[in-house]
Amino acid sequence: MEIINLCENNSLVSQYMSELRDKEIQKDRLRFRANVHRLGQIMAYEISKTLDYKTIDTETPLAVAKTNVIADQVVLATILRAGLPLHEGFLTFFDKAENAFVSAYRKYDAHDPNKFDVKTEYLACPSIAGKVLCIVDPMLATGLSMALAYKALIARGCPKHVHVASIVATDQAIEYVKQTIPNANLTVWACDIDHELNEHSYIVPGLGDAGDLLYGEKL
Repeated sequence: MEIINLCENNSLVSQYMSELRDKEIQKDRLRFRANVHRLGQIMAYEISKTLDYKTIDTETPLAVAKTNVIADQVVLATILRAGLPLHEGFLTFFDKAENAFVSAYRKYDAHDPNKFDVKTEYLACPSIAGKVLCIVDPMLATGLSMALAYKALIARGCPKHVHVASIVATDQAIEYVKQTIPNANLTVWACDIDHELNEHSYIVPGLGDAGDLLYGEKL
């Protein structure tokens, strides 16, 4: 398994991450969604460098040019609801990708608000056999949602390679993903990696509840 932290090198990723974390800038929901979308585009571009390509003849108005195009079939999978703007960022660049959607949510213990299970209820997915699977979710906190999403998705076939892409990940979640997604062809991408989870399993410093910041608070 390869782990790539895009904030290890200075780029626009660092600028957008600063804005996403800033509690004052977060009050502008449109800007928050736009930054998530832009980070999805950047991550898609970086992942595109790892894909297989083929050379084709492209006819111009004057002659024929040899050009390289993606040979892999990409499947973009998103965990609802917070993953949607990140997914759209990826889809802007991988415009020929197939798409999959998984619902996952925390079901808290009625007697202990710090205890929860992650439940999945909905799956819409093409065949992923032999394809490059990108699972995108803004927050990789515990890794439970990602592992359950992967388990649901591989019922549709064995992918050629799996890319897990999150805006903020934790060391704990990365280790959990490593243990529960036993795929040698696995790459974890994060815009940044934080090192702490609080008693509610929220990432610290993190950026808060991504779904609520994107779409408003839920009951």
